[in-house]
Amino acid sequence: MSGKRWTALIIAAVLFIASSAVTTVFSVFSMDLDDLFDGEEVVDEHVLESGNGRGKIVVLHLNGVIQSSYDAPSLFEASTYNHGRFLKQLDAAANDGTVDGIIISVNTPGGGVMESDQIHDKIVEIQEDYRKPVYVSMGSMAASGGYYIAAPATQVFAHPQTMTGSIGVIMQSINVSELAEDLGIQSEVIKSGPYKDIMSATREMTDDERQILQDMIDESYDRFVDIIVEGRELPRDQVEELADGRIYTGNQAYEADLVDELGDLDDVIEVFRDDIGKGDIDVVEYRQPLGFPSLFGATAQAFLGDQLSVYSMKEWIQQSHAPRLMYLYTE
Repeated sequence: MSGKRWTALIIAAVLFIASSAVTTVFSVFSMDLDDLFDGEEVVDEHVLESGNGRGKIVVLHLNGVIQSSYDAPSLFEASTYNHGRFLKQLDAAANDGTVDGIIISVNTPGGGVMESDQIHDKIVEIQEDYRKPVYVSMGSMAASGGYYIAAPATQVFAHPQTMTGSIGVIMQSINVSELAEDLGIQSEVIKSGPYKDIMSATREMTDDERQILQDMIDESYDRFVDIIVEGRELPRDQVEELADGRIYTGNQAYEADLVDELGDLDDVIEVFRDDIGKGDIDVVEYRQPLGFPSLFGATAQAFLGDQLSVYSMKEWIQQSHAPRLMYLYTE
């Protein structure tokens, strides 16, 4: 065999090994962090305000879009909202006998219908089964799903300039059929039923398909309205008038009885201590544990830079391909 052929074989072998290694590494990076690092603590408790030691208030932070990322967040996303971890933190606070109450500091445009409902149900469970009050402190934004999870809370506080409301449901996709036609691109679909490719990006939606999706939207919307009627103890006609998708400032939400008080997190802590009636009890917050996933995410960002951004975009595209019911504020 000639030297050129040997060289070509060696190059091909190196490329094959490198490609396999990259595929394996990225597959590991995409694994469910809870499975890969099952031993990592979900609670890293930090003292915000030392008190008299007679009890404590736990502050949980909900930042970012409320979504489960199909329950498989990558190592590259270790520092973003982790739905499974947040639910476990709620459980930890509920089961801690030294915790007298929970504050959820919310800064989110909302998110998935299912995920928002899971948090809502957990808050109701904590208040009814564990007899622990849950207060919500709205940050710069607590819209749509962010308001959904706030509705059942014992007390809801908003900053005067908080952006909240956006009560409603949305499902959206992109239709590129005209662009594909201009480019001479045809989509070939083989399907088992007429609605299997509903909301396809490469063709117009039929009236029947639109009605199917509208029925789903209406069902989730009715659930949203019911949650507010029950949680805020407001007449249904009043809630329906407010629930047209518009956003409200904290001031407007207060005037509409969507929130109880105006103030920031410090105000919530002060009022909560008074309401509990044990004096200046300790205030702690649950932070994301600084375990391997968090350290890896920070290290990857430092070394990979733009390449990491490209990989994250690839993940976002893969996860966003299928339309989802969302309690989400979108601009």
